[in-house]
Amino acid sequence: MSSTSRTTPIHGGAVAAILKLLDSQKLMTLAVNRADGRPQAATLGYLNDGLNLYFVTGRDSEKLKNLTADPRVGVAVRGVGEEGEAVGVSIDGRAEEVTDGDEVKRVNDLIIKRSPEVSPWAPGGDAVAVVKVVPEEIEAVAVIDGRSRAQTFSIGDADALVKGLSYEPSAVARLF
Repeated sequence: MSSTSRTTPIHGGAVAAILKLLDSQKLMTLAVNRADGRPQAATLGYLNDGLNLYFVTGRDSEKLKNLTADPRVGVAVRGVGEEGEAVGVSIDGRAEEVTDGDEVKRVNDLIIKRSPEVSPWAPGGDAVAVVKVVPEEIEAVAVIDGRSRAQTFSIGDADALVKGLSYEPSAVARLF
């Protein structure tokens, strides 16, 4: 998704709908660029903190090597929703390794809180890297009048967008 005239600044209803979708899912498909330009895509677990996504990968993985060389990423998350809700998102963003110990602890605490059954797998140790994906654009797909419709939104400061936002994950939030 490139910045074009079809990109709209995101609004509160869209943020709420996207958060509801991200909160309800646990798997994403991540696409990174290899050194030779070919894409590398993998499906992996994620945790979202607002619109930011976190995942863990091995320090010796091709994925981390590719992200270090080129932090541009694409992410796809698919779910199920009601009329007017987000049923899928495609995110263009940048990946960065989380090296701050306090942030890693905070991510661990979120994993344990949201998915206590996976707490033994919370990130830690020198063998893994915690990676944060910061969105720059999000294309959200919603069901409107029985048909899929997409809208591309520019993000700006992802943390500021969700700060103070009150949304009920079970509520229907309109994208358009």
